[in-house]
Amino acid sequence: MSPVTESRTSPAATPGARLEFRALRRSFGSTTALDGLDLTVGPGELLALLGPSGCGKTTALRMVAGFERPDSGEVLVDGRDITDVPANRRDAGMVFQSYSLFPNLTVRDNVAFGMKVRKVPAARRHARAAELLELVGLPRHGDRYAHQLSGGQQQRVALARALALEPRLLLLDEPLSALDAQVRQSLREEIRRLQLSLGITTVFVTHDQEEALSMADRVAVLNAGRLEQCAAPAELYARPATPFVAGFVGTMNRLPGRTGGGLVDVAGHRLPVDGTAPTGPEVDVLLRPEDITVTADPAGTTRVLSASFLGAVTRVHLELADGARIRADLPSREAAPLAPGTRTTIGLSDRPVLVVPRSAA
Repeated sequence: MSPVTESRTSPAATPGARLEFRALRRSFGSTTALDGLDLTVGPGELLALLGPSGCGKTTALRMVAGFERPDSGEVLVDGRDITDVPANRRDAGMVFQSYSLFPNLTVRDNVAFGMKVRKVPAARRHARAAELLELVGLPRHGDRYAHQLSGGQQQRVALARALALEPRLLLLDEPLSALDAQVRQSLREEIRRLQLSLGITTVFVTHDQEEALSMADRVAVLNAGRLEQCAAPAELYARPATPFVAGFVGTMNRLPGRTGGGLVDVAGHRLPVDGTAPTGPEVDVLLRPEDITVTADPAGTTRVLSASFLGAVTRVHLELADGARIRADLPSREAAPLAPGTRTTIGLSDRPVLVVPRSAA
């Protein structure tokens, strides 16, 4: 699929809307899906809702679409309360995980379906469908049927259909999870290019942190119906606000430490503390694998357990003298000599580290 560029964006760009979740609550029996969600998505922003299964992210998206009603709280678009507005009267396009294409319609007719329901003249809707198929890289697929397309092509058709009525909100419910890794990576890049070229406000639900961090302007991490943190990807990764975010976003080592005087002793090193240290000296120190260096040392007290080759980086699993286990990400050339059983010495980056109360483990 050729890249989407400004010059190819023939459909008129749609000004993004401001979307607000205000104190949204929703329970299903004894299960609380959302517990007071407050969140704002700026015009033209791509926000990812990230979290484990059952955290409430899809429930929140369905409330925006009008498929689910909150027990309390409001959904606002540009300051207007749309909580009670029927789904078919909301200016939103939605793309589902399962594509949901009509098998008896051609690709062109699938894209034009919403326009046909709204009684757009045939010539206009066919022209619009052609524009959108060009936009998503399928200009010669209009006469095909869904079963004649790959999964990635079907999802592009679903995306074109969602954009056909020029919505001000684009809602994506794990649209890439059924695709293989290579197609998924390619399509998420195309979705991001398309979203930027159109300027459409987009909410993207995913449990895949790599998707969220690579695509979104901001990522909102949900856990058990509550918002743990909403921040730009780099901030979320470097400065997680809660122990849950630290453990869920990226890979994090957690080692016992002891604080004093704004510093923390951990694994034989003394490091500055990032932010305010918890009350009490006994803490857990949070360390990213890339902040750990490993050197082969016959007299070292750390032992290599295994290594996982990940391409340019190899993740080395180590056991410390006290039995604690950690992971270090090293350039694969440096990791090559570190066979299981190798004795090593570890080093830690001198950057300030995050610490949390020991009781939070």
